[in-house]
Amino acid sequence: MDKKSFIGIGVVALLFIGFAYFSSKDQQKQQQRQAIYDAYVDSLARVSHAAEAADSVAGSEAVWADSLTADSLAAAARQRQVETLGEALTRAREAQPEEFTVENDLLSIRFSTLGGQVKGVTLKDYTKYAPRDERNQPVELMDPATSRFGLSFYVKNGLRNVPVNTLDYVFEADPVTTAADGAKQVVMRLRMDESSALEYRYLIYDTKSPERDYLVDFDVQMVDMARAMANQTQILIDWTNDTYQNERGFQNENMYTTLAYRFPGESSIEELGMSEKSKSKEVSSQVNWVAFKQQFFSSVFIAPENVTYANMAFTTAAPESDLLKSFSAQMAVPYTPQTESYDFAFYFGPNKYSILKKVEFPAGEDIHLERLVPLGWGIFGWVNRWCVIPVFDFLRNYISNFGIIILILVILVKLVIFPLTYKSYVSMAKMRLIKPQVDELNKKYPKQEDAMKRQQATMELYKKAGINPMGGCIPMLIQLPILIAMFRFFPASIELREQPFLWADDLSSYDSVLNLPFSIPFYGDHVSLFALLMAISLFGYSWYNYQQTASSQPQMAGMKFMMVYLMPLMMLFWFNSYSSGLCYYYLLSNLFTIGQTLVIRRMVDDEKIHAIMQANAARKSNGKKSKFQQRYEELLRQQEAQQRAKRK
Repeated sequence: MDKKSFIGIGVVALLFIGFAYFSSKDQQKQQQRQAIYDAYVDSLARVSHAAEAADSVAGSEAVWADSLTADSLAAAARQRQVETLGEALTRAREAQPEEFTVENDLLSIRFSTLGGQVKGVTLKDYTKYAPRDERNQPVELMDPATSRFGLSFYVKNGLRNVPVNTLDYVFEADPVTTAADGAKQVVMRLRMDESSALEYRYLIYDTKSPERDYLVDFDVQMVDMARAMANQTQILIDWTNDTYQNERGFQNENMYTTLAYRFPGESSIEELGMSEKSKSKEVSSQVNWVAFKQQFFSSVFIAPENVTYANMAFTTAAPESDLLKSFSAQMAVPYTPQTESYDFAFYFGPNKYSILKKVEFPAGEDIHLERLVPLGWGIFGWVNRWCVIPVFDFLRNYISNFGIIILILVILVKLVIFPLTYKSYVSMAKMRLIKPQVDELNKKYPKQEDAMKRQQATMELYKKAGINPMGGCIPMLIQLPILIAMFRFFPASIELREQPFLWADDLSSYDSVLNLPFSIPFYGDHVSLFALLMAISLFGYSWYNYQQTASSQPQMAGMKFMMVYLMPLMMLFWFNSYSSGLCYYYLLSNLFTIGQTLVIRRMVDDEKIHAIMQANAARKSNGKKSKFQQRYEELLRQQEAQQRAKRK
């Protein structure tokens, strides 16, 4: 082995010995640190469990020194917080929040001293959707974990303005008191100093009157707050919560769930509309109330003196979750040093027209909460408000089965329009009887340039026979507002909710007799029997009606596919996830229409009608033309002359 090899081996040996020496030193230090940590943990366990004192270990003095240092830092931090916020607000930050529940016959309201807010509301008279024999979970209006209602403002502390958000502080709660009339008062207080405080007063009534008992008064008292408040012109309000899915079918419930608000003095309301994602709206003018509106229930913040602006938004949850939408509203109310209180209110309850119509301000001013029920605009809303709802409510007083109520409603509607239906059939019979004469006119004027003469001769024939060409359309035009009004009424009618009929568990939602293992686009993953029967009845009525009109109106032949086949199929896809009560109504309406037509056909004698038409023709053949007919014929002549001039 040469000299270089010996030197190499020596260097490696020295490196190995040095590494082993320093590693042992590090291991000793690590063991000492572990011993100190173990002693610290043991000391904490002895203090928290009040156990017997243990033997001291090496390094425990250093641990206690660290503990004393942490306590000192915490004390210093608290002192800085006291200097910034004051002793009262600091104690409110450090206090442990509590929750308690206040009830009346209709509501169970969950309060939290953290922020002095309402954290949850349970509606006792309504249950979340479930199969018929399993429906026992009460409706919850909001998720307590996400419910927030807070005020933001500035207070003075020396020369500084300190921001305060009530959601960060624990209020002092007084014992709940009950008045002689049964009303329960909840008072929670956030102190700013020894004399100034922000006081929340909630009043929960129990008058056995739903329009009063679903309404919770919320008064904000500024107790000697002028001396504590900084110079500012408004107080901000932050209100958010997430709503649960309470109905069958996420898509249908989401379609009616949105954020609504009302401008002062308006009888109508505004909505953000439907969306499966997110929507937002900034309103820079005054707003009277803001509602987190679900299909059948709403949480409404009411400001009788109005908020100065409102920034509102919602986000739609995933269909597979238990939530539906996340609502938020940021608002503001004006503030001056002379402000002593704000009178607000919350409505937590059903979207029931008869209840919402009676909710008003203390002064008796109507705030139009009933507009939360989407009954339709214009004549459709008028039909629902003044015809359908009164009749529906009257029948409910005597009949408990809603399937029978809908049946009676269909019969009443058919009786009202029966005279028009009869005239429509007679008009169609007349058209059928004069078809040979109309065919003769078509043969007499076969050319396109004779279209005006052919039309003029046809109108003259109609006049002599006493036929109104629009007579067959009038009953349909009369029925149209009723059909559309029903389309809006049934999905929005909470009276149908939880009402079973035949195989349907809930007439306000779709019925399902078969759940598919897959989803068909635009149809869904289930089969609604009421929707299927409604589509079949529509096909039967369309086919029968086509057979009656195609012979007398040749232009109808080109519409056979649309009317007889495509329309029923479209209705089946469209209504498969709609209210089973609505499909049941349309099913009965189609069946009664077919029955009415068959009865009228037996009542009407074609030979008598033909004799009457001939008598009318004989009487009017020598009669003087009316001014309208003269103007119409003159117009036809002018149009024919213009067409001839163009051809030249």
